Amino acid sequence: TGSLMVVWGGMGSQYFNTGGRYDPATDTWTPTSTVGAPSGRSSHTAAWTGTLMIVWGGSDGSTTLNTGGRYDPATDSWTPTSTMGAPSERRSHTGVWTGDLMVVWGGYGAGFLSTGGRYNPAADTWTPTSAVGAPSARGGHTAVWTGTLMIVWGGYDGTYLNTGGRYNPAADFWTSTSTAGAPSGRME
Repeated sequence: TGSLMVVWGGMGSQYFNTGGRYDPATDTWTPTSTVGAPSGRSSHTAAWTGTLMIVWGGSDGSTTLNTGGRYDPATDSWTPTSTMGAPSERRSHTGVWTGDLMVVWGGYGAGFLSTGGRYNPAADTWTPTSAVGAPSARGGHTAVWTGTLMIVWGGYDGTYLNTGGRYNPAADFWTSTSTAGAPSGRME
């Protein structure tokens, strides 16, 4: 957050919907509220907006999810993310924060996926990402935000991949990454 580390969810003896706020200046932990928190899960994504942590997707061990929540550490409160127009259920996907949108892509649901969505937390709305020119379906890949593009690379679809794509959310447009000189296929 700039001053705190927020930890939430995951898997241990159960699928957790709990977490904590760690203050490195005082070396102290404070639990996150569970009121309104998403259901317990792992293999979800989390993005920091500058004021909110958005968690989305994942699995509770028996179900793959397309739900999430917006956590405000200043007020220790949760607000659910809309499911209207949200991408299909998935885990092992990626998510990046663009400055005004969270973009999620790929992962594993009812098979490996090559779809995604753009979430606007201010409006609580989802818009699908274009599938035209998108990389092949995969999970366990990497995604980074460059300031203008989300770059997706690697992952697994039954084989380890060394391919990827560059996604421009402003234009909703994909272009492939070169494979010339790329590292060998791998996943996270």
